[in-house]
Amino acid sequence: MIYRKFQDEQLSGLGLGMMRLPVLDGDDGKVDEAAAAEMIDYAYQKGINYFDTAWGYHSGNSELVAGKYLSRYPRESYFLASKFPGYDLSNMDKVEEIFERQLEKCQTPYFDFYLFHNVYEGNIDAYLNPEYKILAYLLEQKEKGRIRHLGFSAHGGVDVIRRFLDADGRYMEFGQLQLNYMDWHFQNAQEKVEILQEAGIPIWVMEPLRGGKLAKASGEVAAAMASMRPEETVPGWAFRFLQGIPGVTMVLSGMSSMEQLKANIATYETDQPLSKEEMDTLVARIDEEARRAGLPCTACHYCTSHCPKELPIPELIALYNEHKATGGGFIAPMAVGSMPEEKRPASCIGCKSCEQVCPQQIKISEMMSEFTSMIGM
Repeated sequence: MIYRKFQDEQLSGLGLGMMRLPVLDGDDGKVDEAAAAEMIDYAYQKGINYFDTAWGYHSGNSELVAGKYLSRYPRESYFLASKFPGYDLSNMDKVEEIFERQLEKCQTPYFDFYLFHNVYEGNIDAYLNPEYKILAYLLEQKEKGRIRHLGFSAHGGVDVIRRFLDADGRYMEFGQLQLNYMDWHFQNAQEKVEILQEAGIPIWVMEPLRGGKLAKASGEVAAAMASMRPEETVPGWAFRFLQGIPGVTMVLSGMSSMEQLKANIATYETDQPLSKEEMDTLVARIDEEARRAGLPCTACHYCTSHCPKELPIPELIALYNEHKATGGGFIAPMAVGSMPEEKRPASCIGCKSCEQVCPQQIKISEMMSEFTSMIGM
């Protein structure tokens, strides 16, 4: 196992994300504890020392599993991370209640790493609202030694991340981003990385395999990989990509089987970052694949000046493309859900005024209808 230096600590380069533990009967709320315990033991024995859980994972049961099975080891021998669930606005006035319960569930007197969970457009105002005293409370717990390192995770856009850091960045010791070669341009991950690099904030990675999507590759992408590194596995390419990005300290993978765990640990036995040529080739291939899969919007904004509902059409098309190209997920629904109801795709009246001025001849009204059916908004 390779290790990365963080302050005075040595963290395993690969961390065990506990969001996708094995489950029973396909029910995400029912963790297969026997299988999960076996994976935790194997990870620990093979040198993984960072374990990441959260309040909402597996319907609240991930923290219980973490506490039950990690507590068998000396507490100082591993690092445990959890998060304040601000993705749910109803939790904003419950920071003390939730934090105390998390310590109980995880059977620990402290968290090594604790995060503001999922800073994005829909909760940034609440996270920064001093009335909730979230930051003040967490800083108090840090002074008491109940939080050793404070950070944040973010699925929000570039502007949201900048706003959060402008307000509270001086207190953030690390930042967790959705980062992989598909999202390098698709979700502006490159720019988000640069923001953290400029701020001197170490980078934690979530979704390195894009929820498993990057565990496989299409014909053209797979052929390009094989021509450059015939010995490397397809998932290995995703991890080698991350090994080449300055500032990346922790890569979390939500592994759901022993097979995945063993394969990823084997990759992290060596540090073999992609060369610039390999990285550029990979990103170019995946960008072209994404372009072919989506609508050819150039964000010229001719459409918005003709929309009687003043919908943010280019933004909605970008989210539609994201949802289509990645086979669903929560990013687009989350982003659309943070918009005012009157700006969502369901508000399109199908007048086609936008289509009359679209240089790309996109059938925008049909896209809006399909997008509404896909995400229910």
